[in-house]
Parts: sequence; structure tokens; C-alpha cells
Amino acid sequence: MMPKLRAKQLRNAAFYVMVVLMAALTLLPFLFMLSSSFKGSEAIRTIPIRWIPERPTLEGYIRVFNMPGFSFGRASLNSLFLALATTLVQVLSACMAAFVFAKLPFRGLGKLFGLYLATMMIPGTVTMVPNYIILRIMGLLDSYTGLILPALANAFGVFLMRQAMITVPDSYLESAMLDGASLYRVFLVILLPMVAPTFFTLVLLAFMGAWNSYLWPLIVLTSTGKQTLQVVLGNMNSMYRNNEHVLMAGAVLTILPILLVYVLSQCRVDSGIALGGLK
Repeated sequence: MMPKLRAKQLRNAAFYVMVVLMAALTLLPFLFMLSSSFKGSEAIRTIPIRWIPERPTLEGYIRVFNMPGFSFGRASLNSLFLALATTLVQVLSACMAAFVFAKLPFRGLGKLFGLYLATMMIPGTVTMVPNYIILRIMGLLDSYTGLILPALANAFGVFLMRQAMITVPDSYLESAMLDGASLYRVFLVILLPMVAPTFFTLVLLAFMGAWNSYLWPLIVLTSTGKQTLQVVLGNMNSMYRNNEHVLMAGAVLTILPILLVYVLSQCRVDSGIALGGLK
């Protein structure tokens, strides 16, 4: 009995050691980035690495907000607006489509849903060229509308919300309709509140995807005043190639909002994914 207990304790200890090592390897780049953002241009190249700066300075952050040719504050507002607008369009369209696939049966529903899910197998980079050509024909290049429009099609969001909606008994919806509720009222007042964890999970994932988007805004937007935070951060690589502390400061400011949002909503995200049928 004792050897088995000791073997189990050793396995548990090895597991926790492995988890701690993986967590440390994951956190080290972020800690290095945060530490380097408060260093000078010379101190960041010091070997061995000094994790705690001897002479902390805000020079990197000051230079970020005083870039020649770019406005970091304006880019932040652009990213916030686009992330909110894209999230709204993407979540609403996904929820409405999921409602149809989950609760409004029609002929060929299964085949149509399977065909729609098959689009998830197509890499996003493959569709960028056709989308770009369509936007050019429509005259929507270098506009926020052209940047947001492709968010209407979100197969993953439809799948996630459908998986949650099919778990809601039809009796709730039938009772509401017998009481005179319209289809829109059933959708907004009855069904969505019952799948709230999954709904907020989709909101968070959509916001994170829109906030972190780099390639699509780089392709669509050409005006400097319309560029997003990720594009400006990419341009900083050539402007401050020998000033790594400035790049680190920009990176910290870029990931800080989305990191804060994720930490505050982590529990809701976990429960939403579980209810969505992915766990």
C-alpha cells in the first residue's frame, strides 16, 4: 500500500513541477518585456539580464506617444472603435444564424449547416484576396466599413452559439409564442439570456480577435490617420530598430487592455466554452 501511495505522490509532484516550468516559460517573455520597457537603450542589452531595472525610466513610454508621423493615442482609439464595431456585427450575425440553425427547422438544414461549417477549414489568408477584390469593386477600400464587413461571416461563432442554443428545451420557446411573443422577442428576451455564458464568451473572443488583427487592417487601410494600434506597432519595428525599450513599451501598452479584459472574464469564458459543447 505504501509503495503505491508513494508512487502516486511522486507522479503528482512531477506533474506540478512540469506545470510550474511551463508557466514560467510562458511568463518569462512577458516579464522581460515589462522589465525592458522601463530600461534605457543600453541597459536592455546588459548580460546577464537584469530583471529589475537599476535606474527605471519612462523614456520608452514618452517616445511612444511622441512618434513622428504616427499618433499612438489616435491608433488606440481606432483599434477600440473597430474592435467594438466588429464584435457587435460578428456576434449579432452569429447569434441570429445560430438561432435559425438550432430552433427553426427547415428542409436541408443539416446539409446547409455542414456546408457552412466546412468553411472553417479554409484558412483566412486564402479569402483575403477575394475579399480585397470585392471591397475594391464596391469602393470600400481604406474605410472602416470595408474592414468590418467580412465579420458578418463567422462560422465558429455560429457553431459555438448553436451548440449552446440546442441545449435549451423547445418548451420555453413554445410557451412564449403561445403567450403572444414574437419570434424576435423569443430570440432576444427568452433564448439569449439562457445562453448568456456562451454569448459573453463569443463577445470576448470576437473582441480579442478584432483587437489583435494586424494583416487585414494593414491590407485594407492606407490612410495614416485610420491605422490601428497593431499596424502602428508594426511600423515601430523599423522606426525604433535600435531602441528596443521603446518597442517593449509599445507592446506593453498594446496588450494591457486585452489582458485586463481577459483576466476579469476568465471564469465566464471557461463556463461558456463548456456550455458551448467544446469541452
